[in-house]
Amino acid sequence: MDTDRVIHRFTDFYRERGHHLITGGTLLPPPSDPVLFTTSGMHPLTPYLEGRPHPLGRRLVNLQRCLRTTDIDEVGDSTHLTVFEMLGSWSLGDYGHPQSLRWGYELLRDGFGVPDERLYATVFGGDDQVGPDLESLRTWQELGLPVELTREENWWSNGPVGPCGPDSEIFVWTGGDDTPPQGTPTTDPRWVEIWNHVLMGYRRHEDGSLHPMRRPSIDTGMGLERLVTVLQGRDSVYDTDLFEPWTRTLPSLWNLDGPSLHLLCDHLRSCVVVLGDGVRPSNTGRGYVPRRLIRRLLTSLWHGDRGRTLSDLPLDLIGHTLDHFGQSRGTGPVRDVLLDEERRFRGLLERGRRLLSRPEYQGPLGDEDFAYLHDTHGLPRELVVGLRELR
Repeated sequence: MDTDRVIHRFTDFYRERGHHLITGGTLLPPPSDPVLFTTSGMHPLTPYLEGRPHPLGRRLVNLQRCLRTTDIDEVGDSTHLTVFEMLGSWSLGDYGHPQSLRWGYELLRDGFGVPDERLYATVFGGDDQVGPDLESLRTWQELGLPVELTREENWWSNGPVGPCGPDSEIFVWTGGDDTPPQGTPTTDPRWVEIWNHVLMGYRRHEDGSLHPMRRPSIDTGMGLERLVTVLQGRDSVYDTDLFEPWTRTLPSLWNLDGPSLHLLCDHLRSCVVVLGDGVRPSNTGRGYVPRRLIRRLLTSLWHGDRGRTLSDLPLDLIGHTLDHFGQSRGTGPVRDVLLDEERRFRGLLERGRRLLSRPEYQGPLGDEDFAYLHDTHGLPRELVVGLRELR
């Protein structure tokens, strides 16, 4: 099942059950939102989960593109991505948690063909403030799925204050057809979380107290890339059809090891999406994210050969990503920004190399050295480290 079919099967399933499809999905949050980028599928819906009526009604479904840099150093392994997409469904004070879990189970089993024996659920087991989620526990038991009770792992919150509540996570066994499922989600990492169903039933206040929300809602989120990886039987998200054009093309341009190939696929693709949403590189704020990504990917690219250049990228590779995300900006303008950033970075590297060639910077650098290089010469710590690695 390719990615497009996965998306349509998910959204069609919920539309058949009265959910309205939210269109858009830009990385950019509303102007009043202080965050730089949308970081989760529920982020744009926070006001409605807190009680504001949504213009499309009380049942919603969506595919939301997101961006996170909190774990950027992990990019290069088989799972972490900077830009990713979240499939989500919402009940804004309409149906309850048991119905959400039953539909989730039905879609995974009948819609995506995941057999019962490869599914496991976890449920909130209670803490000092809230008792165990017995309603979800009974639902899974009625459906015949094994259940594990946890504490911290099954309580969702949107920060130290605000909406929160117990969640139920659905896991899929990824140990292979020749290995029967073993252990539980907390004891065997081959159980991979694929879908989270949150009962947004409480509000946490600054003093730590919890109060039931007048209108509990349901928020579910499932990472598209992780789902596709599981359904296509792959060990890495980079082995799916989502990344196939990138993983096929880049090795023919440059000789790369596995982690470098993954990092370049992720960062280049992420840059295309960010630029496609109209963000331009800069030294501060939102624009610093694409600038940082471009400099990180160039640092990796130039490890093997400083003569490598992004001008080698074919336009149809950029176009593939723009088409997937439904972005109308042309491939030429996006490529022009990438090349302009490459030119700027080469110039900064030359100035940095001359500075770091001084005798006082030949040994180990301390925090004061990094602070001086940044504040006086505009060389961020990450760039200084990269320059020293490129020597």
